[in-house]
Amino acid sequence: MYSILFNAVSETLLELSKDKKYLGAQIGFMSILHTFGQNLMNHPHIHCVVPSGGLTSDGTRWINSNKDFFIPVKVLSRKFRAKFLFYLKKAYYSNALKYSTGIEELTEKHIFLSFIGKVI
Repeated sequence: MYSILFNAVSETLLELSKDKKYLGAQIGFMSILHTFGQNLMNHPHIHCVVPSGGLTSDGTRWINSNKDFFIPVKVLSRKFRAKFLFYLKKAYYSNALKYSTGIEELTEKHIFLSFIGKVI
């Protein structure tokens, strides 16, 4: 699951930052996995440190972001959700998922698809 999470995050940031609507540049970033929330309950999530700009596609010039947030949160969340679900389904259908205690019922296709339907 962690590799699915990291792949979805990185592809989302790289793809959207290349779009001229948002930045039109190649960015770099650092991702940090947190497995627990403030209440110390299991809550895997990723924090990213992203510069306020990036390099042109040929790598010769820096492009500054003109905004505090160069990619709107709604756009980021929709793109991330689609990528995360794509990789989750791919892992499910290739039997690559491992199920911990309490969620074994997700091995049944109709239960998994019902769960995915609620997430969308």
